[in-house]
Amino acid sequence: MSTLEKTETKPQQETATKPQLSGSQAVLEALIHEGVDTIFGYPGGAIMPIYDALYDYNEKLTHILVRHEQGGIHAAQGYARTSGRVGVAFATSGPGATNLVTGLADAMIDSNPIVCVTGQVFASLLGTDAFQETDIINITTPVTKWNYQVTDATEIPSVLAKAFYIAQTGRPGPVLIDITKSAQLQLFEYEGYSKCDHVRSYRPKPIVRKEYIEQAAELINQAEKPFVIFGQGVILGQAEQDFKNFIEKSGFPAATTVMGLSALETSHPLHVGMLGMHGNYAPNVMTNECDVLIAVGMRFDDRVTGRLDKYAKQAKVVHLDIDPAEIDKNVKTTVPVWGDCKETLPLLTELLQKRDHSAWLAQFRELEKEEIKEVIHDELNPTSDVMTMGEVIRVLNELSGGDAIIVTDVGQHQMVACRYAQFNSSKSNVTSGGLGTMGFGLPAAIGAWYGAPHRDVVAIIGDGGIQMTIQELGTIMQFGAKVKILILNNEFLGMVRQWQQLFHDKRYSFVNITSPDFVAVAKGYYIDANKISERQDLYPALKTMLDHDGAYLLEVMVGKENNVFPMVAQGTSVSEIRLK
Repeated sequence: MSTLEKTETKPQQETATKPQLSGSQAVLEALIHEGVDTIFGYPGGAIMPIYDALYDYNEKLTHILVRHEQGGIHAAQGYARTSGRVGVAFATSGPGATNLVTGLADAMIDSNPIVCVTGQVFASLLGTDAFQETDIINITTPVTKWNYQVTDATEIPSVLAKAFYIAQTGRPGPVLIDITKSAQLQLFEYEGYSKCDHVRSYRPKPIVRKEYIEQAAELINQAEKPFVIFGQGVILGQAEQDFKNFIEKSGFPAATTVMGLSALETSHPLHVGMLGMHGNYAPNVMTNECDVLIAVGMRFDDRVTGRLDKYAKQAKVVHLDIDPAEIDKNVKTTVPVWGDCKETLPLLTELLQKRDHSAWLAQFRELEKEEIKEVIHDELNPTSDVMTMGEVIRVLNELSGGDAIIVTDVGQHQMVACRYAQFNSSKSNVTSGGLGTMGFGLPAAIGAWYGAPHRDVVAIIGDGGIQMTIQELGTIMQFGAKVKILILNNEFLGMVRQWQQLFHDKRYSFVNITSPDFVAVAKGYYIDANKISERQDLYPALKTMLDHDGAYLLEVMVGKENNVFPMVAQGTSVSEIRLK
């Protein structure tokens, strides 16, 4: 029971005065009122008063002690991605706070709603280079949607309300609140907590302009070769069904970005694959063949566009996005539709005419057959003695039925998983898209499980990325997250090696990586584990992993110098995508 609740149970005559709370208690009351149930964090001197107050809130708030602050914020990201709620991370001042920066940058570019609370030295010591003092506000300004330093406890309720409001509205993003130790200890008359629903000069939901909806509909209705590309904005806007209604009305072929995966089920008849550097052949090539390109909740990242001066120059572009900064940023838009796609898609769908685009869709399927012949069949059904990453994902699909949450780290395994994993439901793909953070996978999977503990969570990680945050096995050991960890070990930093092979004459410079005995390491953390290198062991080993009631680590040895194709080489057009 919180201090506030204890006060409210006193006889009426004793509640005439407002309750006295410390700044630390006010922080925790704010979290409770915002519906937070899980915090990922690591204590330290400057945030110790908040942790002291947390001791009395353990019935309302679950705190997961991570092994590194970067692990804490990645876990908060994973939680946000699978739960659809705000992820919360705590860290102390100085190195604790600076260890959050990579995760903040990752959350910023991938639009993850996160609230980080950091402790800070006493207000009287600010600017004196006190022990573990860093100017975390200026350090994190470029990688947060908003940040603020609290020096007076009376500000805490309103500042936390604003933090949660900003983090989860409009285009979501990370917020950091830095609270001095003096403000955490300060007692003040607590007047209650009111959620924020307005911030001056901040307009999270743009006014939808009817004329742009009408112009977009007219353009789309006239199109002979319309092509829809969609991103994570569909998921963030909770517009999955609205998006499906939109593409189904006229049968538009639709391709996803890496971050948009799972917004539309993989098996949908209008789903034509993934765009991007290692995306599918058809959607990349046909981008430069369509006459109207309709972008929904995506930002035209360079990994999607390739050379901008050769990207969809023949097409008229309709861009639906909640963030006006993305309109015309990279690709010139013919008709901008600024707004929340949950609101704009139904309006646009209503104005669409039913059309038959089956012949246009068939052209995608013909190119898909070519990719299957040249790339996919051999990747998923290899005849060589060594296993491929693709066949591991194929067997995983067979066993999971496409119902698992797939969390990936960064590298070749990430691209293979994104290419071949099947997704039946939304919020099933958790990956580091824009920043490409190695070490993301393991802690993000922990957070993903806490965000959706009723689902299977499989972390697919390379032998390089796992060693960046392997200490988070200790978090699993202590708190029991039932994460399945699948290490695809090719004994290389695979993606860098692939580039060195293709573009640097096979000058393999510092990409050979020696790894520990991952099974022994896992068992040292009391996590069951296994290692396989033979194809006949793959199905039973994956089944054992998925059936196990608890965390499990499976290391699979795969081909050392296998490459991920297709590939759009840097500096080339999407239509120049290589199949080999």
